[in-house]
Amino acid sequence: MDHLVLTVEDIDRTVDFYRDVLGMMPAPFNDAEGGERMALTFGEQKINLHQAGAEYEPRAIKAAPGTADLCFLTEVPLETWVEHFDRHGLSLVDGPVARSGATGPLTSVYIRDPDGNLIEVSVRS
Repeated sequence: MDHLVLTVEDIDRTVDFYRDVLGMMPAPFNDAEGGERMALTFGEQKINLHQAGAEYEPRAIKAAPGTADLCFLTEVPLETWVEHFDRHGLSLVDGPVARSGATGPLTSVYIRDPDGNLIEVSVRS
């Protein structure tokens, strides 16, 4: 996957969360029309951010904050993530629980981002 798009209520708040909690890097970029946009990078992928009510075209038909369910793989033990989330005042939605991933079994924990998107952090089991 190259990138995905999240529609968010507040781009700055989203950048702060994904940078501070998940370790992603803010990555401003210029679109094909020369306008400045914001993305978050991790590895070779990125998440482009759309401001709710001012989405870029083309876009999803029902683009809205809080409609995503994202899973991120990690090699860091989940116990370390749970402690990290706790330091940031985040409660687990679920986990650790067994799940099925694209390439096999996972063990996952779940939190929510500022817009209510479900964020799954998983290790391969």
